[in-house]
Amino acid sequence: MSIRLIPLTDPDHKPFSRRIAWLAAQADGTPVGSAFLRLNSRKAHAHLGDLEINVHPAERGRGTGTLLLGAVVSAAREHGVRTLITDVDVNSIGDRFLQRRGFAIGLTLIYARLDLSTSTPDVPEVPGYRLVSWEGAPPEELVQTFTDARAGMNDAPSGTIDAGVDVWDVERTRSAAQLIEQRGERLLVVAAVDSTGRIAGFTEVVVAGDGKGDGQNYGTAVLPEHRGRGLALWMKAAQIHETRRRFPDLDGLLTDTVDTNTAMRRTNDRLGYRPQHEVHRRTLDL
Repeated sequence: MSIRLIPLTDPDHKPFSRRIAWLAAQADGTPVGSAFLRLNSRKAHAHLGDLEINVHPAERGRGTGTLLLGAVVSAAREHGVRTLITDVDVNSIGDRFLQRRGFAIGLTLIYARLDLSTSTPDVPEVPGYRLVSWEGAPPEELVQTFTDARAGMNDAPSGTIDAGVDVWDVERTRSAAQLIEQRGERLLVVAAVDSTGRIAGFTEVVVAGDGKGDGQNYGTAVLPEHRGRGLALWMKAAQIHETRRRFPDLDGLLTDTVDTNTAMRRTNDRLGYRPQHEVHRRTLDL
């Protein structure tokens, strides 16, 4: 049966990106698949395009995925994208589909979960630092130093993907927190402050508005000059205790870590996170 592609208007506009969408349908209009291409407007990420393709299981093996991928590739080239990126479970149908079409493995992510009903090991304080916490946007007196501390993520392992330097300013810091709030979710931050009053590192967790299910770890970073002292372990342990206190109905915490980030994986293991599955971030150079 012939398949036609219908370009869609996607309302999912974000402050620094937008999506192009397609619907794959049979001649009678029955949907069989879809594709999305997210274009980034930030200079550091403008060369990257995020790809998502879905085909109904009953319709696989009939060329629909290939047709959708061709539309995405053409649109990506038209918009100056140099590399397509997408996440797929290791050894899944999608993983094998992309491998056959020339997508390389840019990096591998290990997804792990912490069961909040289990105990968390005691972690000693780090001399010379104090911990602060907040919900949502940072307090006014910390917003600039928190923004500066984002630089601690610039050298995070990224495999073979040229992600560029992600530049943050105070406006973006506030906007990111506001976006999470608009989604009906709650952002919790724990940060380590040094003796000069500047933030040396931080860790973030996002929880559903009803405080149930699993929370999601977002960024965790320590500035290079403060590493090797146990700050990440101390902050993340404090974050677990704070999350338990604030959200007693929460079941667990989820995190994803690049497989080569041995320091963070070791920290997560010590805190009780257990691996769940692995994901390939596959890339195609255009």
